[in-house]
Amino acid sequence: EDGGRVIQETRLYDPDKDETRSMRSKEEANDYRYFPDPDLLPVVLDDNFISACRDALPELPEARKARYISEYGITGYDAGVLVADRDVADYFAEVANTSGEGKLAANWVMGSILAELNQTGGSITDFSVTAKQLSELIGRIKDNTLNSKTAKTVFEAMLAGEGEVDAIIEFKGLVQFTDTGTIEAFVDEVIAGNPEQVTNYRAASEDKQVKMLGFFVGQVMKRSQGRANPQAVNQILSAKLSG
Repeated sequence: EDGGRVIQETRLYDPDKDETRSMRSKEEANDYRYFPDPDLLPVVLDDNFISACRDALPELPEARKARYISEYGITGYDAGVLVADRDVADYFAEVANTSGEGKLAANWVMGSILAELNQTGGSITDFSVTAKQLSELIGRIKDNTLNSKTAKTVFEAMLAGEGEVDAIIEFKGLVQFTDTGTIEAFVDEVIAGNPEQVTNYRAASEDKQVKMLGFFVGQVMKRSQGRANPQAVNQILSAKLSG
């Protein structure tokens, strides 16, 4: 198109940059000394054959990545990490479909599970926590039985082979406090026990208060042994400290 000469060459496709690069130049056709072979029959590939071949192909990584983004509402980065290994992608999909929580499933698989596999050098196909078990754990986070901290405790117990989700929760007494009266009692104890921090909090700007609130939340969670609902703790603390 620009009036130049097309040079025959072998090019390499870079999927990360979606571009091709020259690898080596090629000789002209005459140099290969091609000649027709009368014994070779023509090959005809009709549309039906091509469609059948296309339908028989497994889902390719880029297609699966796009589907995960659309279907499970996860980021492109997360989807890319998950589809990099087919077994990991299958495990994630089973957890997401069973639990109905794509984002939570992605966070657990990419966080605790891949970290454990990287540390042990194991494979997810042999992982001690099955997709069904992780789905049950996520279900207990959804119904407020567990918070993120106690869920991690249950996960570690499952890794150690201590049993199923509900049995571990009952044995370890990890059911989350959601009763506002119980949480208020913890909050009142923390406020009464830290008068200096309360004074500093009330004198601070809103931006600083956001950071300082973490101290009080931590104290309440410590008193409740990590079982208080964090959202409820934040709401009750904010209301009482503003009073």
